[in-house]
Amino acid sequence: MKALLRRILSDDPLIRAMSYQSVLSAFGEGAFLTGSAVFFTQIVGLSAAQVGLGLTIAGIATFLVAVPLGKLADLVGTRRTWIIGAFCEALLFAGWLLIGDFAGYVAVTIALQLVQTWMRAGRNAYRFDVFPRETRVRSLAYMRASRNVGYTLGALASGLALAADDDTLVRAVPLLTAVVLLANTAWVTRLPRVAPHAGGAPEDAPAPGAGKRRSALHNRGFLLTSICDGVLGTHGVLLNTVIPLWLVERTDAPRVLLAWLFGTNTVMAVFLQVVAARGVDDPRTSLRAERRGALCFVLSCAIVAVTHDTAGWLTIALVWLGHVTVTGTELFQSAGQWGLQAELSDPRRRGEYQGVAQLGYTLGTVWAPAAYTFLAMDWGPSGWLVIAVVVVAAAIVIHPAARSAERYLAREERPPAPLRPNVTRL
Repeated sequence: MKALLRRILSDDPLIRAMSYQSVLSAFGEGAFLTGSAVFFTQIVGLSAAQVGLGLTIAGIATFLVAVPLGKLADLVGTRRTWIIGAFCEALLFAGWLLIGDFAGYVAVTIALQLVQTWMRAGRNAYRFDVFPRETRVRSLAYMRASRNVGYTLGALASGLALAADDDTLVRAVPLLTAVVLLANTAWVTRLPRVAPHAGGAPEDAPAPGAGKRRSALHNRGFLLTSICDGVLGTHGVLLNTVIPLWLVERTDAPRVLLAWLFGTNTVMAVFLQVVAARGVDDPRTSLRAERRGALCFVLSCAIVAVTHDTAGWLTIALVWLGHVTVTGTELFQSAGQWGLQAELSDPRRRGEYQGVAQLGYTLGTVWAPAAYTFLAMDWGPSGWLVIAVVVVAAAIVIHPAARSAERYLAREERPPAPLRPNVTRL
């Protein structure tokens, strides 16, 4: 049992404190997300199309202002941004209780997504800065594992409310989320301030020279790296959408297998994320993790594609194995992404670079749900091959993109650790 707990909780007091915070925030968000479809359609009275349209509108708004929000995080201070953003997030979740029409839904959805984007820019920048370089990715892995625990607990809590079939309990879910997120805000205020960078300023002070330097968007290598990372991050589309649809419509596997697939994913994400992040501490090892993730992605495509022509227990075993390998993509790609974002961004403008990362990630993923579903469901095995080719292309391009980002920072006199030559070994 102690060995299992070490996979989730570190002995480092700061990592442990931030892991508890991750459980708390994920619990609140997971509780609402699980029951959000029922809340919006049955309580507010929206149609499914209206819910989807509102999310699309909010996504466009967030895309347009992601970089300015990142700059704002630098000006306000990353820890302070995290605290203010977390507080506003809690209030906005409580605000769901006040809406009664589509216009109100769109307004709160846009406000919530903008606040969350701003808050995450500050939170991620703070996390990059608060840990020593050699333990940074490992520390983030503990927090990702903890967030999976929190989401699972939140989903269970919301599931109990839904199972009771009582509208009063469903209405209480946003209030529960708000209360939990207020507690999360209080927890964040207890986290330490970041020590000054060499030649820089304390975290709560505006970033020196942030307004005088060229926009982080000029670092096209970093933007391209983020786009490629976004493509490699489309494993979530396979995990949550394409493989389940494929199982139901193109195989003879029983639908109950879906529960086992998601259960396996949760267990792996909780207990193996730290293992997958081991040794990732510079651009070279981050790129290696990205390659491993891409390899798992391709293996998943190949395995699942053949289940169209299998039957019985063989189908069940292969679909399960395909889900396991795409979970491997999630574990390795996350570790590589953290390493690249930390090492290839200007440490004095972490928030702005997080805005660019969000922009690149959106460009890399916005097309994937429709494209992957069409390719897999309409083209069959050939479509799975196309998906694999797209992933391989991203895994190849991300290497020169990362080098370009490194050269840009060198010219800006903010060099990260050098990329060492051997980048082909898995």
